[in-house]
Amino acid sequence: LRLATILACIGAANALAPPSRFFKSLPSALYALGVSVVVGLTFAPQLIADVARVKSARRLRGRPDRGIRGTVGSALPVFDNALRRSITLAAAMDSRGYGRTVDVAPRTRRITAGLILGGLIGVLIGVYGLLDGDSAPGLSMGLLVVGVLSSLLGMQVAGRRVVRSRYRPDPWTGIEWLVSGSGFGAAVAFVATSLSDPAVLSPSVTPLMWPTLPLIPVLGLLIALLPTWVAPPTPQPMKAELPELVGSQP
Repeated sequence: LRLATILACIGAANALAPPSRFFKSLPSALYALGVSVVVGLTFAPQLIADVARVKSARRLRGRPDRGIRGTVGSALPVFDNALRRSITLAAAMDSRGYGRTVDVAPRTRRITAGLILGGLIGVLIGVYGLLDGDSAPGLSMGLLVVGVLSSLLGMQVAGRRVVRSRYRPDPWTGIEWLVSGSGFGAAVAFVATSLSDPAVLSPSVTPLMWPTLPLIPVLGLLIALLPTWVAPPTPQPMKAELPELVGSQP
């Protein structure tokens, strides 16, 4: 059931917004990371196709395509094709202005790295404290809030050295705020329940007992279902229509 819930959440996120729109909405500090993820996801099917093509070619030539010898013999041409493809893509991206940055003072770079690293450490400690149950909830929540604010401040400073233009910027209207707020509201409802009454979310199985239906998590689930009705439909790619020839016969 937990695995099914995780898959359902991921599927719901993909249904609300495609990955390309998600990466377009990333802050400037994470723009390079988003581009790397998109490139990696794009090259993964091509890499699998290269492996299948090389193995088929080795099989036709009477060479082993399985085991250690087959793997070693297939690795070199696959890596060669991947390297050639990456060099071509890097040249094309460089000609289009990807990777352009602004010179920043070393002090500012160190402060930015300290803010982001310290914020991530605070977030990890805060989340661990909230999930542990034995730690002080107030201290864990304080570390989590400070870590999130520090990370946001660091990303804001780091984003100033990234220079990029936006082609067809993605509008962010009230519907987008409502969808984002519904996810945040559901998370707050479950965190509040875990702090006030953690036994409700983890019912006892020894002895086996029927779980109760708490009010706050149910409200959180209802809030999480709001995007089902308020979210706009995902734009579909336009299909090109062939022009109808005048005087053509079937």
